[in-house]
Amino acid sequence: MRFLTRAWSNAADIVDLRQDIYVRVYEAAANSRPHSPKSFLFTTARHLITDRLRRQRVVAIDAVGDVDALNVLIEEIGPERRLGAHQELRRLAQALDALPPRCRETMWLRRVFEMPQKEVAARLGITEKTVEKHLMKGTQLLADALLSHSEPITAEGTERGREPRSPERGKP
Repeated sequence: MRFLTRAWSNAADIVDLRQDIYVRVYEAAANSRPHSPKSFLFTTARHLITDRLRRQRVVAIDAVGDVDALNVLIEEIGPERRLGAHQELRRLAQALDALPPRCRETMWLRRVFEMPQKEVAARLGITEKTVEKHLMKGTQLLADALLSHSEPITAEGTERGREPRSPERGKP
């Protein structure tokens, strides 16, 4: 209670805070008992106080009243931007499909599913260094495909009728 009275300015909320802390500690203890109960209790209290402070900073939309009176410029997505976004997504999908199969699978697992590099290596049966090489190659091929507004890069690393770009200069 001394910690709560020092950490929280509104004395009327302290009893509620204490009860919420007990609930959180009880629910956590149902899964497993903490190794250090005292530090767990204070950490839980700090987290609960932080959550409450964040919630206090949120302003309800109703409190603003007339949104038009705020004079805020709202950027609506027009048909041109929507079409451009669809074209970019289509180009990205084509670029991903054009990657070498192992490179594409590595990029997908690491970037889309956000798997750790070690887990990707174990799943594909390759070393972590090979995962890094696939990621670097895939990133370069995707960047080249998306930066050039023409056809996607093929699995060999070149656009039709063009030599691969030099990674140092970014030029053919």
